[in-house]
Amino acid sequence: MRELIEQIVVGELSPGEMLPREVDLAESYGISRGVARETIRGLEERGLISVKHGRGATVTEPSHWDVLDPDVFAASLAGPRRADVLADQLEVQRLLEVEAAGLAARRRRDDDLAEVTGALDAMATAAPKAPDSPSAASRYDDAHLAFHQGIARASGNGALARLTAPLYRAMASAPSRPGTAADLRAELREHRRILAALDAGDGEAASGAMAAHLRAEVRRLRRRD
Repeated sequence: MRELIEQIVVGELSPGEMLPREVDLAESYGISRGVARETIRGLEERGLISVKHGRGATVTEPSHWDVLDPDVFAASLAGPRRADVLADQLEVQRLLEVEAAGLAARRRRDDDLAEVTGALDAMATAAPKAPDSPSAASRYDDAHLAFHQGIARASGNGALARLTAPLYRAMASAPSRPGTAADLRAELREHRRILAALDAGDGEAASGAMAAHLRAEVRRLRRRD
């Protein structure tokens, strides 16, 4: 299924094109027809194909895709629109997390602050080796994700935390691709400003620091890609 997702997302199978029949998929991949049927169902659940009885499965337009499904998101990052995909994801983060940071500054508890502080400490520990070490880059990404998840939880708004969960699951599926040492130092400074505003209970400063961080992330992504 992941292979077919990648073929669709990168354009090897174009919108409007027919997917191979269930029997052909089974023969091509050396799998049972039952597995082929489950694969087709999985593609349909992700919005990548439309299945009509008697006509088969047709690849859909990208507007129908579940872009935050981890498999679809990971395949998108392997395609030619990686920078655009990540910029869209950061735009969604900006819509949700700027407000979340402001709420978190006003509502956070001591254990919330400790969680976010611990994530930032882990980022700082991994950052020096991340540009040259895949394992350190993975640790940095995990800690970065934990920082943002912690802020969503600290907002005290369960609906907001639920809304951001698919975004974070998609981010966790992305392969590590660290920036330069200078990029990581800049990211750490931005996160320290966010944390300082949370610690001070300054909602306006926290929202502003989060917005500035996400704008800077878009610029860094555009430059690297």
